[in-house]
Amino acid sequence: MTHVSELRGKSHDELKDLAVSLKKELFNLRFQSAGGESPNTARFRAIRRDVARVKTLLNEPAGAVVASAKKEKAPKAEKAAKETKAKKTTAKKKAAGE
Repeated sequence: MTHVSELRGKSHDELKDLAVSLKKELFNLRFQSAGGESPNTARFRAIRRDVARVKTLLNEPAGAVVASAKKEKAPKAEKAAKETKAKKTTAKKKAAGE
């Protein structure tokens, strides 16, 4: 299993080469399985997940940081919560006849 932190240090071309080699390995495992050999079945899942990790990194825009995206969402959520609370308070006042 490859960790994302290890993959982030690689270049775009290295990631493409890694994806190709993982796909070849997955093909070979399938071929062995169909041929009657009993390959390590857990390896299928690990390779598929590694391919997904590599593809995810290849599709990320350059310099994208996930943590900054989370930070940007937090103030918007707080603002929306405050607006909702203000609307509820206004509705209660109107219902009470104020």
